[in-house]
Amino acid sequence: MTRLPLQAVLFDMDGTLVDTERLWWEAVERVAGRALTEADQPEVLGRPVEHTAAWLAAATGTPAADLAEALHREFADRVRTGIVPRPGALDLLDALAREGVPTALVTASPRTVADTVLAALGASRFAVSVTAGDTEHTKPAPDPYLAACRALGVDPAACVAVEDTQTGVTSAEAAGCAVLAVPSLAPIEAAPGRTVLASLAAVTPSRLRALLPYALRVMTWNLWYGGMKVRDHRAKQLKVITETGVDAVGLQETYGTAAQELAEALGWHHHRAGENLGIISRHPITARFGDPDVGFYGSAGVRIRIGADTEVDLWTTHLDCMPYGPYESAFDGLPADELTAHEEVRLGRIRDTLRRIDATVPVVLVGDFNSPSHLDRPDAEWPVTRAAERAGLRDSYREAHPDPVRDPGHTWSPVHAEHEDGSGRPEPQDRIDFVLHRGLRVLDSRTYVSGRPRPWPDVEDNDWPSDHAAVITTFSLGSQAEPV
Repeated sequence: MTRLPLQAVLFDMDGTLVDTERLWWEAVERVAGRALTEADQPEVLGRPVEHTAAWLAAATGTPAADLAEALHREFADRVRTGIVPRPGALDLLDALAREGVPTALVTASPRTVADTVLAALGASRFAVSVTAGDTEHTKPAPDPYLAACRALGVDPAACVAVEDTQTGVTSAEAAGCAVLAVPSLAPIEAAPGRTVLASLAAVTPSRLRALLPYALRVMTWNLWYGGMKVRDHRAKQLKVITETGVDAVGLQETYGTAAQELAEALGWHHHRAGENLGIISRHPITARFGDPDVGFYGSAGVRIRIGADTEVDLWTTHLDCMPYGPYESAFDGLPADELTAHEEVRLGRIRDTLRRIDATVPVVLVGDFNSPSHLDRPDAEWPVTRAAERAGLRDSYREAHPDPVRDPGHTWSPVHAEHEDGSGRPEPQDRIDFVLHRGLRVLDSRTYVSGRPRPWPDVEDNDWPSDHAAVITTFSLGSQAEPV
């Protein structure tokens, strides 16, 4: 089981790294001219100066600008004389530095206050700092954490944010970070993707890594007559699966026993459906869906258990290859309405599959659709992928690569540059193999071909034992919260 690598740790400042929430509370009390109560916490804790000033202005009638100036002055005076690192904060920062994990300071305080704290902690401890004036919206909006991730060049899903207020937690979670909450003045509830601890004193980089979500790396792969067109095809298939680090593969054209043989060689779990479809998984398969004796074209699914209580359904599908729309478009010049009409068989099969998919469980649907995507080609409706989209499934490759011109993602065909009929006509290159999903987050998606395949018919010594490119998508599965 694989978790995402820890790319960075993003620290709130006030109340998290330094004991300034108390100083801020005292500054607000001084400016407000009264003692604050628990009812005041949402307007004070984790809020920028301007928010609290506007809140006080509404209650007192004093201009917000005057109140903001007074709050800045009172808070800065207290920070200069009373800053104290919170227990474990400096030890954790030093441990992360030793392991080469970059850190960022992400605060709703103004730059002047942040710079005072950075000077006290050591500005060199942080690669990036984001303050109240650096983004259009500050906490609880996700903007500050997203800005820090962009500056570091990291994915929020592979980062842990350390916060002490609900306002900051909301900001970090909206940005897509895992969260370690260490409450200072107000309690914070544990939740999925959020761990709550009483202190940073026992927190290590390893503990932070354990907070990151699991990753699930899924491949779709048409094996091309089981791989039999290429010498030593089974060994080459195993090498591809091992080198890509995938966790599960939806297979088409298995030609009988490929799924079982690959799974046994890898020590994985497998499901075979008919003579053409299979699924292999390093994670246990707990249920099987669809007709076990499905014909050459059709679909099959499994439920995979990842960890103690995470389940994902994985379906593989192979849709009819004829009539093939790209040929009819490129060679026959058929108009859009006829191209669309000729998709009816494939459309019927995909609709049947979509009806079988459980709507209550995250799902990945992969396969060789033998049809282009409506997201790529404007020449026709291409209703097969449109039907999947209407059923709530998203195209993982297009999520990662939205521009079809810059990133066409062709999967047909790495071995066919010219049409097989010997006419010399260029073979239409298209994206017809897909990894679709619902209920997951895409971290990365790419096409994959190993080596430099020689073109048809001189393919028997190719390292790549298929006539399709594979598609590999890495998903984030979320993480489990820990209690206090």
